[in-house]
Amino acid sequence: MFFLLSHRRDHVIPEFHNSYAELFESMEKDLATKGKAGFSSANDQAAFNFLARSFYGADPKDTRLGSDGPKLVSKWVLFHLHPLLILGLPRPIEDGILHTFSLPPFLIKKDYQRLYDFFYQNSTPILDQAEKLGISRDEACHNLVFTTCFNSFGGLKIFFPNMLKWVGRAGVKLHAELAQEIRSAIKSNGGNVTMAAMENMPLMKSVVYEALRIEPPVPSQYAKAKRDFVIESHDAAFQIKEGEMLYGFQPFATKDPKIFDRAEEFVPTRFVGEEGEKLLKHVLWSNGPENATPTVNNKQCAGKDFVVLASRLLVVELFRRYDSFDIEVAASPLGASVTITSLKRASF
Repeated sequence: MFFLLSHRRDHVIPEFHNSYAELFESMEKDLATKGKAGFSSANDQAAFNFLARSFYGADPKDTRLGSDGPKLVSKWVLFHLHPLLILGLPRPIEDGILHTFSLPPFLIKKDYQRLYDFFYQNSTPILDQAEKLGISRDEACHNLVFTTCFNSFGGLKIFFPNMLKWVGRAGVKLHAELAQEIRSAIKSNGGNVTMAAMENMPLMKSVVYEALRIEPPVPSQYAKAKRDFVIESHDAAFQIKEGEMLYGFQPFATKDPKIFDRAEEFVPTRFVGEEGEKLLKHVLWSNGPENATPTVNNKQCAGKDFVVLASRLLVVELFRRYDSFDIEVAASPLGASVTITSLKRASF
């Protein structure tokens, strides 16, 4: 995967722009004809297109996969995550069907094969590199499917609507400040969106970190203790024995009022400035501190920096194009269901 990211790094920002420009154009048409536009389902298609184009140089619509990618991935992910999902069915039915037994894999075998074939046919340089490392092409392709669809697509599917929800609810004042900062930084960088330009957008960066803090995309973790140890909170200590099953709920830590002022509120400027940056060690969505680096030993998300980059790009693309927007939000089994009710095109 690190070879893939390095091999295709120059395509990430341009393909994000292309894929999400298509999304915004589609939403504008829906707003004009229907008075509203669903973001969540459109985001699924844009996210899948972005990953396929940037990582593999393939446009799904030009292949046999067509526009079916997000639907196939969502169905496959359901078979992995169904014990955690709450669909709103009567409790006995939901517990009996989803939370008690594993769903039979044969039900998604053909769907998974379509995904596998797409990635196999469009990842020759990556598979060649895998063979040089002693990994079979088949095993490498399964890994590509998992990391691209389950990890990357799954993260963008959940987090992008959640982030849009918080930014949308924050209101016009924040929108105006983001638009001013983002457009000014892009203009100063010759009109281009680059990593350097985004480093000069402190409010935008803080907004992304705050969305990751207040609603981590994967709030639950499970693990068995490999040895005896002690877990400490601010005012207590707990003895853990080897082999015990542990459950962690991230918001207990990321919304800790002893660390974060107004911990239950979305504060866009929370991580701006030197004092704000010191709080990044308490942003734990990636299974580790935001200011730490993933290694083979710490189990932190290896794609941590990519998720942050993609999230920043969404905010940048949104506010280089629009002054403000309005939304409606509904519950969803994965993340939030967001509907756009208005988009105000850029006026400066």
